[in-house]
Amino acid sequence: MHSDKIRLGLIGGGSNSFIGVVHRIAANMGERYQLTGGVFGSDYQLSKEFAQQRGLDLSRTYADLDSFIQGELTRPASERIEVVSILTPNFLHYPMATQLINAGFHVICEKPITLSAAEAEEIESLVQQKQTVFALTHTYTGYPMVRQMREMIANGEIGKVQKVDAQYYQGWINPFIHEAEKRTAVWRLNPQKSGLSCCMGDVGIHAFNLVEYTTGLEVERVLGDIDTLYDNNPLDVDGTALFRTREGVRGIIRASQIATGEENNIAIAVYGDRGALKWEQESPTVLYHLREDKPLQIYKPGNAYNHDFTRQSTKIAPGHPEGLFDAMGNIYQGAAQAIRGEPYCGGAFPGVKDGVRGMKFVEAVLQSSRAGQVWVEL
Repeated sequence: MHSDKIRLGLIGGGSNSFIGVVHRIAANMGERYQLTGGVFGSDYQLSKEFAQQRGLDLSRTYADLDSFIQGELTRPASERIEVVSILTPNFLHYPMATQLINAGFHVICEKPITLSAAEAEEIESLVQQKQTVFALTHTYTGYPMVRQMREMIANGEIGKVQKVDAQYYQGWINPFIHEAEKRTAVWRLNPQKSGLSCCMGDVGIHAFNLVEYTTGLEVERVLGDIDTLYDNNPLDVDGTALFRTREGVRGIIRASQIATGEENNIAIAVYGDRGALKWEQESPTVLYHLREDKPLQIYKPGNAYNHDFTRQSTKIAPGHPEGLFDAMGNIYQGAAQAIRGEPYCGGAFPGVKDGVRGMKFVEAVLQSSRAGQVWVEL
């Protein structure tokens, strides 16, 4: 093991976990991390088999979080795991993050950060108290062209923002939602595991995060309308939120998991008084710049005309597509720089504040909808 690499642990993410594959590849991309151990699943035997297949030290494969913390803290600081990625269902994020931060570990956590804004604020306070690094994997902020969009807006290249339109459409719940028995097998539709929301808490929160990340504006209040589709389905599977920022900018966030045929259609358009920018994840290497006095302009990663932050976020030559793994890799790179005390660009990784903002958004949308579509402040 190279002594300069950050020793990484995983909680969850083993066996056939899709998100585990994404995180492991992303962590390897910048050659800043060394996967060292963890709790790779709730089944200890499968966890050990996973570790053995990857040549990991079985003595650092633990049955649960308590034994992980106890085992790692008995090791010298120069050997123990430094940062832990939490890749579990939503309801475990808060208790696990709290334990790990209290024990002095840095944390990289899947979103949503917690099940409530109050829990998120507790983690925010704890991170400040313990002076640890906390990265939240709003993966789409890692795309080079999303970062280019952020830099162009910050530099005034589209003028004053006056309208924002963000969406995240999926259709994956369609095969399960129409039969009550099938719904019980989907953990994201179980309030005990998923929390207050399914659709808004899972994908709407990503669209909200992109709004604030790209524009630099903060949403002040929302007017929400959510749909559970069936009265006996406890969580939302579709929703729309009008919003207004502190600066008075109007916008809309649309989210759905019953948009038949849609895969992962997350997109954002920001309209200023001198131009507009549009990006969608299913064509992630293209950023459209619209102006009234000139033809449509297209920005692509890997080119010298991009901003410094964009170029730092691009790993390969122009013309080669970069995707989800690369975006997550950029977030891991930013977290590594923070952990090692190195300088890094603003926006290099979403942090605990983004988690708090996201949970406040979800709660406000739900409150607004249930109150009969009234404006609710975050």
